Amino acid sequence: MRYIEVKFLCKTGESWQIDLLIDSLGDLGFDTFEEFEGGFNGYIAAEQFNEEDLKQVLYQAEEGLVVEYEVKEIKQENWNQVWESNFNPIMVGESCYVRATFHEPKPEVPFEIIIDPKMSFGTGHHQTTSMMMEYILEQDLKDQEILDMGCGTGILAILAIKKGAKSALAVDYDPVCVDSVEENKVLNQVADKIETRLGSVEAIEGGEFDVIFANINRNILLSQVKHYYNVLRNNSKLYISGFFVENDLNYLTQEFEQTGFKFVNFKENGPWAAACFEKL
Repeated sequence: MRYIEVKFLCKTGESWQIDLLIDSLGDLGFDTFEEFEGGFNGYIAAEQFNEEDLKQVLYQAEEGLVVEYEVKEIKQENWNQVWESNFNPIMVGESCYVRATFHEPKPEVPFEIIIDPKMSFGTGHHQTTSMMMEYILEQDLKDQEILDMGCGTGILAILAIKKGAKSALAVDYDPVCVDSVEENKVLNQVADKIETRLGSVEAIEGGEFDVIFANINRNILLSQVKHYYNVLRNNSKLYISGFFVENDLNYLTQEFEQTGFKFVNFKENGPWAAACFEKL
């Protein structure tokens, strides 16, 4: 597979405007981002790249955000060098260490997760992922059946299993993500407890879950909320992220409550939010 690197040079604009742009780029298929002084690089599979769509997103960007961009192709053999050079190990809270295979382990940390992200989203570095991981670390998931919707690398499903969950179903529409989960669940020695499925809401029809984690984006969350409600057991929790505190949180809360969920609480990190709901 060939990859495209797009260098975005932010001439003017606030950090929250850049976050909004990155969110929109994610909808186009950009899976990995690398920040630098004055802008960021975005990476996308060449077969998914459409420059006209990119121009449209930039045209619709928030007023006051001025961005120039440069496009270049990255040869396949160089891709690992790109993300390895920018993937630093991180701590989530005080008890979860996320690293790649080429980083030194920390056996003294209660929960260690090994992630080789390839081109899939979810290494714990982005605020939305780290907030969802914080929710997992706070919960007693012993013997629970978990759904990780829009699973990316499978990091949430893996952490849930390490926290005592009985099983996890990891679903994503992107075959690269499904392949990534298959590799990462083996790396973390939880392969027998995580099932992967390629698809969307049709992949969860007829299922029953004790906890759902959905780290996607506002529009997809809104389109799938009824499906979450149908497969979540009563008195069980739904955790969502991938949206903003301003504008998105209140709107999502209203829509989810109209579906039958009860709002419990939320987290915020910069402009991003994560929220917990309960099905009574």
